[in-house]
Amino acid sequence: MFRTLTRAARGLARRVDWYIVALFGAIGVATLAPAERQAAEIVSSLTQVAIGLLFFLYGARLSPSAALEGVRHWRLHLPVLALTFVAFPLVALAIALLPDRMLGAELTAGVLFLAVLPSTVQSSIAFTSLARGNVAAALCSASFSTVLGVVLTPALAVLLIQRTEGGGIPFGFGQLGDIVVQLLLPFLAGQVVRRWISDWLGRYRGLISVCDRGSILLVVYSAFSRGMTTGIWQRVSSARLVLLGGLCVLLLCVALLLADRCARMLHLSREDRVTAVFCGATKSLASGLPMASVLFPASRVAMTVLPLMLYHTLQLVVCAWLARRWPTALRSTTTQSTPHTPAPAVGPRSDPPVH
Repeated sequence: MFRTLTRAARGLARRVDWYIVALFGAIGVATLAPAERQAAEIVSSLTQVAIGLLFFLYGARLSPSAALEGVRHWRLHLPVLALTFVAFPLVALAIALLPDRMLGAELTAGVLFLAVLPSTVQSSIAFTSLARGNVAAALCSASFSTVLGVVLTPALAVLLIQRTEGGGIPFGFGQLGDIVVQLLLPFLAGQVVRRWISDWLGRYRGLISVCDRGSILLVVYSAFSRGMTTGIWQRVSSARLVLLGGLCVLLLCVALLLADRCARMLHLSREDRVTAVFCGATKSLASGLPMASVLFPASRVAMTVLPLMLYHTLQLVVCAWLARRWPTALRSTTTQSTPHTPAPAVGPRSDPPVH
């Protein structure tokens, strides 16, 4: 009995995404022990350094040749980009038409911000590999999306979120300077030095992953610490959280359906269709959290990233289930399409009947 429970516990531990647990743990720590006064200033300064480091590492790890390779397979990558930066925002704009009393200006701005984010690189590749899709194409598509997102996401966010009453981004030369200094310049610097440090990054991949995830946890803690001082949980009712969760489910289902329909209309192969679904429907938490910290006032960052964190959790659960199911469905289809030839009967030989 004890061994059975131990095996069950180990199996459950392997299935749990501990990074997601850590993200919500950071929210819990910020709720119970928010950084205040001088500590808040120190955390804010460290967060700015962490954001610059994150985008430097993104630039250093993304191969320009992998991103440009996507141009050759435009029938796959163009629909993915259109879904990421056109269809997603249009669906979010429809959600933004809801009465303000239902979701509120800040959460509506968060949904719009979620919609203009690029695809996630690591999850797209992992899900595509698990579903036996075109992994090389997933790498190209997600990389190209991330490169474009450094420029397109801030521009689209400013353009779309200005339309929401009370939820617009206060954009000016100072804001533009923050985008350039904290996002664009570190990313370009990483691209410049990539040829000299890419091997080192590959050798110490585990350390770089800890640095990435630790920086993102710091961004989450900083955002929700500031949110606690402005009364975030008093501004978000349980009814709004439930509605937000339902809208995130709806957005993910629409994205998965649109990606699959577009891939079928273009007569893409099964492997490319898998790539289109996972690259077109996922959104990058790693890019979104630091961008939100740069684009939005500190008092609003926590509210803004709530939709992103809910969507990210949903996409991990749903896409992992879909990726595991896809190869099984393929084997089932292959088995049904292969004619079954019965084994010859064993017994005395008989001549065929004469007609």
